[in-house]
Amino acid sequence: MPLLVGGSDEVKKTYLPPLARGEGMFSYALSEPEAGSDAGGMRTTAVRDGDDWVLNGSKRWITNAGVSEWYTVMAVTDPEKRTRGGITAFVVEKGDAGFTFGAPERKLGIHGSPTRELYFDDVRIPDSCRVGDVGAGFAVAMETLDHTRITIGAQAVGIAQGALDYAAAYAKERKQFGKAIAEFQGLQFMLADMAMKLEVARQMVYVAAAKSERGDSDLTFFGAAAKCYASDVAMEITTDAVQVLGGYGYVKDYPVERMMRDAKITQIYEGTNQIQRMVMARKLLDRY
Repeated sequence: MPLLVGGSDEVKKTYLPPLARGEGMFSYALSEPEAGSDAGGMRTTAVRDGDDWVLNGSKRWITNAGVSEWYTVMAVTDPEKRTRGGITAFVVEKGDAGFTFGAPERKLGIHGSPTRELYFDDVRIPDSCRVGDVGAGFAVAMETLDHTRITIGAQAVGIAQGALDYAAAYAKERKQFGKAIAEFQGLQFMLADMAMKLEVARQMVYVAAAKSERGDSDLTFFGAAAKCYASDVAMEITTDAVQVLGGYGYVKDYPVERMMRDAKITQIYEGTNQIQRMVMARKLLDRY
């Protein structure tokens, strides 16, 4: 997405065709050990050296690190300007000299996707790997998030749908007090609330996705809203799904405990939901 948002034709022609052919994946490298929600506080630097740039620093919480062939890396190119024109985006390739990875993180959920740190030790890359203008990196990063937050909303909707499907089917089979627990009004109301909130989340994601495709001016608000609401709903629905299954929901023989753990990260990555609320509030207040 950063290449689509801000990359030159040269960069796009170099990397997007092999990406489309499935020859490798891209990872997005913005966060650092001391720069999470405050992405502008990053310390990774890129110093111009002739026709090249030399990168030094580290990135943390990078999805699919070590598996992806290419990495869009945000680095400080002007310490004085920082977020106001002092950050630039670059493509770093997996095999570049001086580019290494940390050990895989031991995470609560999404075990199917590795998360690792990136280390840059005098990594020399050509200027042709720059994404966008010098100093435009922070704007590229933020515009990228406007679009990609919607994909986290979609992920959250999928997890929640899986949990609801399993819980509803289980409730019709599980018998207590001589009848299926789905016949008890208390459980019916719980399932109804789960389905209602899920459908609202789905429609919010669809609306935001349409705005992303059109490039609507209010995308920033709707992208943040879709991600925030859908992930909060996913956490609530998966927690309720565990409750529907009772003790069985808490053991790994049944899938809802994994869905609950997987749902949690959707409230955190691509910007915590507290950050999403800040983004929405700013956009809301700009209208008045």
